[in-house]
Amino acid sequence: MAAAEENTSMFLIFILTMIALPLVPYTILRLCRAASEKAKTIHCRCSGCHRSGKYRKSIYKRISNFSTCSNLTIVLLWIVMIFLVYYIKHVSREVQVFEPYSILGLEPGASESDIKKSYRRLSIQYHPDKNPDPEAHTFFVEYISKAYQALTDPVSRENYEKYGHPDGRQGLQMGIALPKFLLNIDGASGGIMLLGIVGFCILLPLMIAVIYLSRSSKYTGNYVMHQTLSTYYYFMKPSLAPSKVMDVFIKAAEYMEMPVRRSDDEPLQKLFVAVRSELNLDLKNIKTEQAKFWKQHPSLVKMELLIQAHLTRESFALSPALLKDYKHMLELAPRLLEELVKIAVLPRSPHGFGWLRPAVGVIELSQNIIQLCLIHHKILSILKIRSFQELCDMSMEDRSALLTQVAGLSEEESQDVELVLEMIPSIEVDIKCETEGEEGIQEGDVVTMYAWVSLKRHNGLTAALPHSPFFPFHKEENFWLLLADAATNDVWLSQKVSFMDEATAITAASKAIQETQEALGASAKEIGNAVREAVDSVKQGSRLVMGKFQAPAEGNHNLTSFCLCDAWIGCDTKTSFKLKVLKRSRAGTRGHVPEEGPTTAEDGIEEEEEEEEEEYDDYESEYSDDEEDEKNKGKGKVVNGVAHQGANSDIDSGSDE
Repeated sequence: MAAAEENTSMFLIFILTMIALPLVPYTILRLCRAASEKAKTIHCRCSGCHRSGKYRKSIYKRISNFSTCSNLTIVLLWIVMIFLVYYIKHVSREVQVFEPYSILGLEPGASESDIKKSYRRLSIQYHPDKNPDPEAHTFFVEYISKAYQALTDPVSRENYEKYGHPDGRQGLQMGIALPKFLLNIDGASGGIMLLGIVGFCILLPLMIAVIYLSRSSKYTGNYVMHQTLSTYYYFMKPSLAPSKVMDVFIKAAEYMEMPVRRSDDEPLQKLFVAVRSELNLDLKNIKTEQAKFWKQHPSLVKMELLIQAHLTRESFALSPALLKDYKHMLELAPRLLEELVKIAVLPRSPHGFGWLRPAVGVIELSQNIIQLCLIHHKILSILKIRSFQELCDMSMEDRSALLTQVAGLSEEESQDVELVLEMIPSIEVDIKCETEGEEGIQEGDVVTMYAWVSLKRHNGLTAALPHSPFFPFHKEENFWLLLADAATNDVWLSQKVSFMDEATAITAASKAIQETQEALGASAKEIGNAVREAVDSVKQGSRLVMGKFQAPAEGNHNLTSFCLCDAWIGCDTKTSFKLKVLKRSRAGTRGHVPEEGPTTAEDGIEEEEEEEEEEYDDYESEYSDDEEDEKNKGKGKVVNGVAHQGANSDIDSGSDE
């Protein structure tokens, strides 16, 4: 019986240990992350973002943010663990070592007269003739009597003093940390134990595997349906205009599965009238165009109208049911647009290139959904400036006078503009292309691109959330670095860049630099210095982007690196540079680049200016400004595969759609 009680107690301790081992360190990790996230305010502090309620720390908001599955699971496990500790300490009776002196209330080595006196005193208190309580009877028989016998019998006392037990040397006992009722394998207990083994060892893993496989067969790692990716891949075209990107975007399976109710017909009709001018309908055949629009799939009609309601700020007139669908549509939009960008830059051409024009169009649509470009264009047109970067470069006095006197803003509104301008990122890109371990680049070589993307803000932050007062969800800003040939619409390399996680960026940059230096045969000291420089650059707000591509045919190739933000309008940059590819040597030896002075961007532009303008216009986004592009092409010195962007150049600062 004592062994069974001990096994039951040990089973509870075993369960407590298995819960505490992962729970305690995971809880500490979560608390440390929460403390680090709250150390800095990284969201926009303007009145518009404050009124949106996304960052408001009300009690309801705190409860809503806390009430996630992972947090509730942690709390539940802590409650179970506290209950087990209380039960083991106060309820579960652990089997104790037999201590006769302690039972009789004596000190070790007490005399025989003291033992008898203590026994008589306890007999008066616990003897069944004196105390009718059953527990007193059990305690007297199992403990007091045995303790008196062990200390008065010479042999028992000698055994206890020599071996620690009245019966002499004891053998080793082993048990199983299972409850008492499971140790009896006869009858129902055996069936319970069998069911437990089958359930925990077979059925539970099988159920988890089935759920995982069923979900993974339907969704990607970014929680986007596979059917959506297939649809995007089918409808993505190299000449897809930015105005047509939305037609592809709304075909996502997630949107097609949203319910279409009959009660939505009348609100959608009213919404159509409000946003009709934004639907790209032919005004000459307006009746035919309207009829054609309403003949589309009901889900497509609904999604396009909801997106236009967001872009034109008509969402305040939506019914409660449509408002719920509208918020769900916006919640899914960032990750769907990210997958759409990946589909656009997916290598498809015979040379393994993606498509530039649709990728730029998708990113511009993302910017418009997050920040609403109509508002930005209105402010820029009133101030008669070309970009927000131009506004940032002004002195505070000139900017304040412009905002209050020309734009007619109040002091509070002018302060909001200042807060937003402090958050706008300024991007610089430093690109170098080379063949590792060789001089010059020959056709067919595997070329490695090294790009340092640096971000600066006036408020000193690196990681921040964008200004998005009309987007009701948290959205981290991401940047897309595209190495492309704008004349042929080809994307040679593409990679998403994030400035939110500095620790991950340090690890990735250190590993990449170390592997590169080791491949070049650098010494340990040189590798250490290169890694330290990379870590310092990351801590100062830079991110390393590396990629490989195969060198094209011999000649000078005019490439452009686009650094496009998916959340900010007017902070995109372009860097133009030439990639000189040499002819492959017949004997397999490497040729060297002829010695020549640095070639600037103006040199290449003067020779091919007219041809580039005509070709690029076919693929340039309708939001772009050709005059601004000409200015950007003249910035920075450009040599063979090396370019440095010294200042921001806006691609779409004049957005009006």
